[in-house]
Amino acid sequence: MARCHELKLLGTWMSPYVIRVRLALSLKALSYEYVEQDIRDKSELLVVSNPVHKKVPVLIHAGKPVCESQIIVQYLDEAFAGAARLLPSDPYERAVARFWAAYIDDELVIMEVCDEMQFASRFRAMGEAKEEEKAEAAEKVFDALETLEEAMKACSSKGKKEEEEAAAAFFGGDSAGYVDVALGGFLGWLKATEALSGVSFLDGARTPLLAAWAARFAALDATKEAIPSVERLCEFHAAMSAAAEVAGN
Repeated sequence: MARCHELKLLGTWMSPYVIRVRLALSLKALSYEYVEQDIRDKSELLVVSNPVHKKVPVLIHAGKPVCESQIIVQYLDEAFAGAARLLPSDPYERAVARFWAAYIDDELVIMEVCDEMQFASRFRAMGEAKEEEKAEAAEKVFDALETLEEAMKACSSKGKKEEEEAAAAFFGGDSAGYVDVALGGFLGWLKATEALSGVSFLDGARTPLLAAWAARFAALDATKEAIPSVERLCEFHAAMSAAAEVAGN
C-alpha cells in the first residue's frame, strides 16, 4: 500500500458507512491509521473533528477532518487521483454513479448505530415478526435490490454489441468503483441479515447479476479485511438485542 501516514480514520468496526470508507482506502491502496471509537463515550478527537453530528466516519488528512462516508470517498478519489480511480472520468458517468450511491443510502438502509449504542435495523424484529410483516419488510429490500440489478444490467450492456452477453464484473466495469464501494459497505450486514432472518436477499434466481457481483466483490483481496464476518456481525446483533431488552425491563 502507498505510505500515507497523514491519513487517520475514526470509526466503529460494524458501521457500514465506516466499512465503505475502509473499502475505498483499501481499493486505492492507501495506508492509514484506524482509530476505533466508542460512541457511548465519544472521544474529544471525534467531537472536535465532527462538531455538527459527532458521528463516524471521520477521515483526518494532514490534520484536516472530512465527514460523511460518500463525501470522504469522493475526497479520497480527488486527493489521491494517482491511485486507482473509483469515480468515472466522464462527467455524466460520475453523475450516474453518484445517483446510484445516493439510491443505496436512501433505499437499502440495513443498519444504523445510534449515539446511545442502540441497534436499529429494518430487519431488527424480523425473526419475531408475524409472517406477513416479515414478508413486507423483505419485499422492500427485494424491490431495492431488483432496481440495482437493472443498474448492473446497464453496466453490462454499456459499450457492448447486442450479441455479446458477458456481464460486467462490477458496477465500475472491469474493476470496482464508486457504486461498488457504496453498496459493498452494506454487504456484510446484508449477509448477516440473511442469517438472522432466514430470508435469502442475494437470490441467484431473482437477482443473478447482483448475487454474482456480491461473490466477486467479497473475494477481492482489497475487501476481505474491510468487511466483517457474518459471525461477528450476528454476535454484535445478539449483544445489542440483549442490551436493548435489559434496558426495556
